[in-house]
Amino acid sequence: MSAAQSAGQIGPNAVIRLAEALDGFESRAVTSRIFSACGVERYLERPPSDMVAEAEVASLHQEIHRAFGDNRARNIAWVAGRRTADYLLAHRIPRPAQKILRLMPAKLASRILMEAIKRNAWTFAGSGKVLATHRGGTVISIAHCALCRDYHSPVPYCDFYGAVFERLFAELVHARATVREVTCAAMGAPNCTFAINWTNRTLPQALQ
Repeated sequence: MSAAQSAGQIGPNAVIRLAEALDGFESRAVTSRIFSACGVERYLERPPSDMVAEAEVASLHQEIHRAFGDNRARNIAWVAGRRTADYLLAHRIPRPAQKILRLMPAKLASRILMEAIKRNAWTFAGSGKVLATHRGGTVISIAHCALCRDYHSPVPYCDFYGAVFERLFAELVHARATVREVTCAAMGAPNCTFAINWTNRTLPQALQ
């Protein structure tokens, strides 16, 4: 476990891309109001370049849900997640590695990509723990999810993560890859679980 993970920190894209998504859905004035309500308006004046406290990121997501309701908040989080994935594809995942993954059979590419995601999980999951299984697709589980810890929601809450996973898998594993959050800690589940599928197979019964 890295020092950042043990301290509960997440990469700066979780803040930067959320601000961009808010700007697009609302306005910079509204974004400023949301960030100020969470005590992190400094990130708008000078976007973070280092890891940020996971509690700050969680606070932003919660404030967005309170301000705009679940449906709009989920859309904002999804766009922020896609923007984060786009950044990773442009700046963090080497182009030769991307090309090799696209040439592989989807099952093999999924396993290799997932191993890379788990190795770097501390950059997006903070003090959470990321696990994966491969059954008719890939199932990603985040235990102690930082985004929804101590938060209660009537709907799946971790659209930011879902969008990151879907974008990466669609780009690097299979163009038809889709993601569905099938369990969420904010709804009372022990873990936040994401089913990634690129076939028409039925999901494992435990995930229905």
